[in-house]
Amino acid sequence: MRVLSKSKLLAFRQCPKRLWLEIHQPERRKDSGASLASYATGHQVGDIARRLYNPFEQGQLIDPQAEGFDAAFARTQVLLRFAQPIFEAGFRAEGALAFADVLLPTAKGWRMVEVKSSTSVKDYHRDDAAVQSFLARASGVPLQSIAVAHIDSGWSYPGGGDYRGLLMEVDVTADALGRDHEVRSWIASAQALMALEQAPPIATGDQCHAPYECGFITHCQSQEPLTEHPIHWLPRPSNTLKTYVAEHGIRELRDVPDGLLNPTQQRVKAASLSGQAYFDRGAAAQALATHRLPGYFIDFETIQFSVPIWEGTRPYQQIPFQFSVHRLGRTGRATHHAFLDLSGGNPGRAFSQALITACGECGPVFVYNAAFETTRIRELADRYPSLAPALHAINDRVVDLLPVARQHYYHPSQQGSWSIKAVLPALCPDLGYDQLDGVQDGGMAQQAYLEAIAPATSAGRKAELERQLLAYCCLDTWAMVRLWAAFTNIHLKG
Repeated sequence: MRVLSKSKLLAFRQCPKRLWLEIHQPERRKDSGASLASYATGHQVGDIARRLYNPFEQGQLIDPQAEGFDAAFARTQVLLRFAQPIFEAGFRAEGALAFADVLLPTAKGWRMVEVKSSTSVKDYHRDDAAVQSFLARASGVPLQSIAVAHIDSGWSYPGGGDYRGLLMEVDVTADALGRDHEVRSWIASAQALMALEQAPPIATGDQCHAPYECGFITHCQSQEPLTEHPIHWLPRPSNTLKTYVAEHGIRELRDVPDGLLNPTQQRVKAASLSGQAYFDRGAAAQALATHRLPGYFIDFETIQFSVPIWEGTRPYQQIPFQFSVHRLGRTGRATHHAFLDLSGGNPGRAFSQALITACGECGPVFVYNAAFETTRIRELADRYPSLAPALHAINDRVVDLLPVARQHYYHPSQQGSWSIKAVLPALCPDLGYDQLDGVQDGGMAQQAYLEAIAPATSAGRKAELERQLLAYCCLDTWAMVRLWAAFTNIHLKG
């Protein structure tokens, strides 16, 4: 019988096919950049947790990768004889194994803490705790309680490396200790699945993305029948539509009754089946007619840290480090302004001051998806009260181009998306993000920023990253200028 790690058991809980592939065809797994970043975040939070739960530096860390699993399990049993914190204590029993993030001595036994980088306790965290507590007790540990420690998103970093308060605990003892029968059934079912010669026939669906993005999704999709117009192109499906699609096994847009679709979804279906774009140019122009030039087209790039590095900032707070502004004058001529701070310090105040200057005092401020930029501006206003009036004045002038695009334009190539990266090549085929060298999306921009501010990054590499970031953000706002021109049917100069 193969011993299952906790991660494999939880993979089974997400999707049995995922577990089968993890065991039999692991080479087909292709983790996304976001998934890899999430793993790195988890390690970082784990490091902080060991500092917080070991204030007197008496704790012992077990490293199963360096020591080997058998040695790690044996060392755990030795350390359990002493009243000191244990990190990554290992347990193996009843066909499964796991390593506990934190094990703390109590008067009558031990208290376990599982550390998560999320900002709340999720259902799958409770599954995790149930497995951990089951295996610890099956290994002879007198476990008194178990908690999940997650990040407190409302906590503000005081600086100086003081991360007390970053984590808050939720006791899950009653739930975890009462699920032994469930855990045993998971292990038994997973063991039976692994013995199958072929992967179970499970179609791709919501389970591919929750609770984690599955690295096998591309492989699984490649094994399914090709669909000319996939059902997932329909934006924002209602529960009624989802139920109908599931009950009738529908995969193709043409098979969805129009009566179940809202006007936007009907346009997507019609354009996809006909291959012809929908464009109500007159209505788009009318929607923008009252917003007279000069106009400002703005876009931000932001960074968020699970563990804050700048005093006064919160976990996962979106902090702008770059903007691009194209100013379009009354004659139709555009000029460009940019801000990018790669110093490694908090860019907030300098960003705010530069943005105020770049946006002038009058004229519409065009954005694409207003909620993002306006929220960032409000946060900056809260952080820098002396700049608040000027920042709020910018928000008062914001005009969102996204609703205009969503209501009045759709091209089959968008495949159900109105992101600017989907709309731009359809409406302006001479432009495209694939033309950029290096940074081509927001995730890549964040990674480039982190690399640029890292002390080990050479001056030459930093200069190259700066060039890539400036080019990417500039294209974002130039794309908005071009979309505005297409919507208004106004010719740009020079």
